[in-house]
Amino acid sequence: MTLAIPIKAIELAPGSTLSIHNLSWQDFETLLIELGEDRKTRIAYYQGTLEIMSPLAIHERPHRIVAYIVTTLLELQGRDWEDFGATTLKRPEVAGVEPDTCFYIQNAALVQGCTDLDLDRYPPPDLAIKADVTSITAVSAYQAMRVPEIWIYRNHTLKINLLERDRYLESSTSPTFPDLLIPTLIPELVQRAINQGTSRMLRELRQEFRPS
Repeated sequence: MTLAIPIKAIELAPGSTLSIHNLSWQDFETLLIELGEDRKTRIAYYQGTLEIMSPLAIHERPHRIVAYIVTTLLELQGRDWEDFGATTLKRPEVAGVEPDTCFYIQNAALVQGCTDLDLDRYPPPDLAIKADVTSITAVSAYQAMRVPEIWIYRNHTLKINLLERDRYLESSTSPTFPDLLIPTLIPELVQRAINQGTSRMLRELRQEFRPS
């Protein structure tokens, strides 16, 4: 007997993952519509495998703080950016993935006016941020998107992954901020924000890094 259960009827405990195999691209698109945009889960799809992930609450705040830090540093450097948040990135028939946050920085000018991100028309985001473990399925999806840089923040540690040819390699430096020690700076600022408040941390960051 086959039992059909609406995907919205399935509740995932925080920190858990649901995997569905042998899922066509058309079914994946249908599931996205059924899940809707107002949800806390994140999805990753690659060549027939779908993962639906429910992040832990402890991972939700850090990625927002990291995003504030990124935009503040870019502002201090006088650089443009576009924040596309947790937009579902798609490579039709192959892959789909949702970062916690993603930015266009080097290619910010190319997505001005964009309200429907189509990677057949636009380049992939320059930077994606994840505040949790990234699965093999998700990594494969990011590779298919050709996202050049991913930051993964977990357990007070930031790891930078750069796309080299067809795979990600961990790096100690960020091409987005080559003059800053990002793996050290970001965890320090996140902890400072948690301890004393995000707005205060950002004010101090502006004072510390403001050009003289």
